[in-house]
Amino acid sequence: MTGNWMDRLERIRKGKDRFFRESPQSPLSRRDRETFEGLDYYPVNEEYRFEIELHEHEDKAAVTLDATGGDKRHMVRWGEFRFVVDGSERKLSAYQVDPGEGRLFVPFRDATADTDTYPRGRYLDLDPRVHQTPEGRWVLDFNEAYNPWCAYTDGYSCVIPPGENSLDLSIRAGEKRYRYPDSH
Repeated sequence: MTGNWMDRLERIRKGKDRFFRESPQSPLSRRDRETFEGLDYYPVNEEYRFEIELHEHEDKAAVTLDATGGDKRHMVRWGEFRFVVDGSERKLSAYQVDPGEGRLFVPFRDATADTDTYPRGRYLDLDPRVHQTPEGRWVLDFNEAYNPWCAYTDGYSCVIPPGENSLDLSIRAGEKRYRYPDSH
């Protein structure tokens, strides 16, 4: 199992680098794509990968989250994940954009946002076909944490993680802040 998820993570990262470098839909400018050498990540750390229960809310409330462009995003607060980091239980709310789809969106901000990662926060997208075990548990893998597109260029409006998803510790896993080439 360990090799499979690490192999999948490596394929995702290589595919994302290829997309950022080659695709006209890349959030990077044409000039930045020409010098792009790849995104920067923390080393893969199995301690930030959890197979845990989603504590679904009985009353799944519609919520509105702020976005960087000043607009609002409508979602449903579906449940919360509870996990232990540094000996303390933490929790993050999981949202659904389209409740019929089953995917979960977990925007979060942690203490690395002050130093190593995008200051507004990072995201996790959980697809039940990939992130749910046969027993019904969810794989919450911070090694898959990524920056929203507004971290790379102006012109995108991205969900700002709500206060309830701010962690007072560093999650040293996943994507780091993008460093523009010196010529930028």
